[in-house]
Amino acid sequence: MTSPLAIRPAVRALVLAAVALLVVLVTATPATALPDSATKRELWLREKERRALVKGVRAARIALQAVGTPYRWGGSSRAGFDCSGLTMWAYDRVGVLLPHRAASQATSGRRIARSRLRPGDLLFFRGYGHVGMYLGRDRMVHAPQSGRYVEVVSLADRYGGRLVEIRRVAA
Repeated sequence: MTSPLAIRPAVRALVLAAVALLVVLVTATPATALPDSATKRELWLREKERRALVKGVRAARIALQAVGTPYRWGGSSRAGFDCSGLTMWAYDRVGVLLPHRAASQATSGRRIARSRLRPGDLLFFRGYGHVGMYLGRDRMVHAPQSGRYVEVVSLADRYGGRLVEIRRVAA
């Protein structure tokens, strides 16, 4: 009969791994255990938020492609954009439908605190007559007014003090 100490190294490693796995399973915390229904909902919400952020980044990149396009009242194409036409056009390209009025877009999606701004979030200004799209680093892309072109501006310059609402629409 062989001594228990004479067990082959490979078998010994396998036994130790099995014991370690058993210890992990027995001492699993709720965070590592299988999710209950509340945790499943939380995971689902996190995934939905992640998808919204990805769509927002994509919409912001698309809106940047319009920089230099002339402002055109009621415009929503590369021939010319107004402010809400630009955001509607960019989000349409990622599968999110928005109305063609800044005030109407301000009822889409959900309200976001300024501290939680992410690329693609819509920025609304006093009177809800103007909308821009956040790009990150305190900048936005927008179609300003007749005689001008789609441009990128800093919120710190002229617009930050007039900001009244932020919406995340890509949910």
